[in-house]
Amino acid sequence: MTEKKTIHYFPGVGEAYTDETLQAAKARADELGIRDIVVASTRGPTGLRAVEMFKGYNVVVVPHVTGMREPGTQELGVDYAEKIRAGGGKIVVAAHAFSGVNRAIQAKFDTVYPAGIIAQTLRMFGQGMKVVVEITAMAADAGAVPVDRDVVAIAGSGRGADTAVVVKPAYSHSLFEVVVREIIAKPRSLE
Repeated sequence: MTEKKTIHYFPGVGEAYTDETLQAAKARADELGIRDIVVASTRGPTGLRAVEMFKGYNVVVVPHVTGMREPGTQELGVDYAEKIRAGGGKIVVAAHAFSGVNRAIQAKFDTVYPAGIIAQTLRMFGQGMKVVVEITAMAADAGAVPVDRDVVAIAGSGRGADTAVVVKPAYSHSLFEVVVREIIAKPRSLE
């Protein structure tokens, strides 16, 4: 049976679309009975907003890996991390599924690596689309979301959230079992 659903296409990218993205994601999660939410949040504001909006859900916030921008530094603020946890959210800090050791190979040998090709391919749909797939695998690897039922994943292009999908998760070692079932929201323009 064919279904017709609304996709929110934003004219641009970035945090200006965070509230609409979170609201659309919540509405679709409620329609489908999905209780597991994965959200990218580098610094914490988007993760905290998601925890507040999805009260009572399994909300998993995935920031950058420690040392991404500066050695020994975690970009997710301690105050935000405390508020996210106090609100019932979980935080998964893990090696990025599309970089990790692969990025070290690229930097050392000035070459492309398979995970980088996957990441670049997903970016054709927008930066957020690459991130939703990546954070879903990272959350699955950490055991924070199940792999036997759909989740809603939310990410963005830079700050905030502008992309949301319904996705069947998989572990990073079985990445090609990930299925993006529905696009809830994404930028129409990638700039």
